[in-house]
Amino acid sequence: MNPDDNNLPDLTRRQEEILSLIVQTYTTTPEPISSKYLGEAFNLGVSSATIRNEMAVLEEKGYIAAPHTSAGRIPTEKGYRYFVRRLLKTSDLSRGEQTHITEKLQETALATEQWMRLAATILARTAQSAALVTAPVSEISRFKHLELISIQGRLVLMVLVLHTGNVHQQMLNLAEPLPQESLSEAAQRINNICLNLMANEVRMRSVQLNLLEREVAELAADVMDKADTNQARFVYRDGLSGIINTFQGSEGAQQAVRVFEERAVLNTVLSEVLTNQDKDVRVFIAGEGRWEELKHLTMILSRYGIAGQVSGALGVVGPTHINYGRAISTVRYVSNLMTDMLVKLFEEPPANGQLEPGD
Repeated sequence: MNPDDNNLPDLTRRQEEILSLIVQTYTTTPEPISSKYLGEAFNLGVSSATIRNEMAVLEEKGYIAAPHTSAGRIPTEKGYRYFVRRLLKTSDLSRGEQTHITEKLQETALATEQWMRLAATILARTAQSAALVTAPVSEISRFKHLELISIQGRLVLMVLVLHTGNVHQQMLNLAEPLPQESLSEAAQRINNICLNLMANEVRMRSVQLNLLEREVAELAADVMDKADTNQARFVYRDGLSGIINTFQGSEGAQQAVRVFEERAVLNTVLSEVLTNQDKDVRVFIAGEGRWEELKHLTMILSRYGIAGQVSGALGVVGPTHINYGRAISTVRYVSNLMTDMLVKLFEEPPANGQLEPGD
């Protein structure tokens, strides 16, 4: 036996064409599809009898099934998987849609709550499904920029920006008041020696600073440690109410609600996506035989972010008859766009030592 035989499709080209048409038709209008309909709607160049015979083979192999005693057939989990992995052609978003998504995301400060909520809304509306986005999280916080802002008298505001884009603010009460010029100079000296450092490295470098600067740097390191231990991934979501009626039965709708509300299975799936260094889109159909709680759902997810530095996850959730082409294209485009935007955020230092809008 050829060692590559196991990788070859077990369907003929005609059977693949018919399966593809059944899946695409059903994801548009979730009603059983008959051989008569396929023959009349598509120019397959074969008789209705031939189509029926090929559908019988597909049913025997487990790619389609009869939901009841009608002449129509619907895709099975196996049929969806075959379609996604071997038959799905790219269904890229139009140039206009891409431009609209890009402009919308660029209007909002990066890595903020508003940015995450907007991304979820864009995913939901474009893919016509429920959507989720987790905030980008760094495994280990790294120092990016610090500002000291005089408030009144001895009161000073410390603004610490980490490489995740997260901003932390804390009020300081100095032993004696200092002018803003002195505070800015102190902040700049801290920035010069602490850029890109982890918390313990910031503490080690702080011995080079004077007393006030060292105390501020050590406080910043404490904030970074706290950020590392409180990295719960908040899930921003949108579109759930809009897909409830798209399920064929109440069980699917209930699963969709539970996956967002109870979070145990969702966290497991997200963890798998986030620990996979491949940033390409992952498609989980009917729980992949691993999660009974996802039996009636399809989840299309992707990592976004910068490898080894910071990452989040995003994707869409819907019934198994979701429009796979559009959903996958939407998730892939938004994921790549958010990654590119984060790369630019991390690479561009604040101008003249000042915080940029959105930092």
